[in-house]
Amino acid sequence: MNNLNEVEQKIAESLLQIKAIKLQPKNPFTWASGWKSPIYCDNRITLSHPAIRTYIRQKLSQLIQEEFGTVEMISGVATAGIPQGVLVAQDLGLPFTYVRSSAKDHGRQNLIEGEVVSGQRVVVVEDLISTGKSSLQAVEALRAAGCNVVGLVSIFAYGFDAAVKNFADAKCPFFSLCNYEALIKVAVGNSYVLESEVALLEQWRRDPANWIGE
Repeated sequence: MNNLNEVEQKIAESLLQIKAIKLQPKNPFTWASGWKSPIYCDNRITLSHPAIRTYIRQKLSQLIQEEFGTVEMISGVATAGIPQGVLVAQDLGLPFTYVRSSAKDHGRQNLIEGEVVSGQRVVVVEDLISTGKSSLQAVEALRAAGCNVVGLVSIFAYGFDAAVKNFADAKCPFFSLCNYEALIKVAVGNSYVLESEVALLEQWRRDPANWIGE
């Protein structure tokens, strides 16, 4: 695949193979937001495939070490980022916490589950980045608790301009093992979609909120 690194290609091939990602440009999905989308991504399916799960864990751990150096805690974003984060924390021998989408309405009313130490260098683990809104809510919760969030990693990112802007505004670097552009190249090369459907797929990524398909 032209211009793809080994990790991007392998992740894209794996996600397509196990149907963690489905592409239907001519029969689009409807997201909870109401957006029409030619792609549906559920990276939790990777947890049922040990070889793929292991590869993702290893590459997320490697990415964290290469991009962020010394890290003192891993934190997952509820819910899909929790198992991925646990695997990475175990791999790196680091403490783990996770951030709820909202605080519990009983008990200690925790927003962050696990032990947080002020000043800790933390990397957040997410499964998927769309606009980045929910991921950055977790980042802000950790920062409000005194953590030094140095960045975020994910398995896959759609590559929306809104996400790039949101993470830049939050001063939070983020990196993904694979992205939408790489996925489409692999999908075409392996006949998951037709070359004639690529234009539709690219139109969606440029303006997902207003995309209606054919």
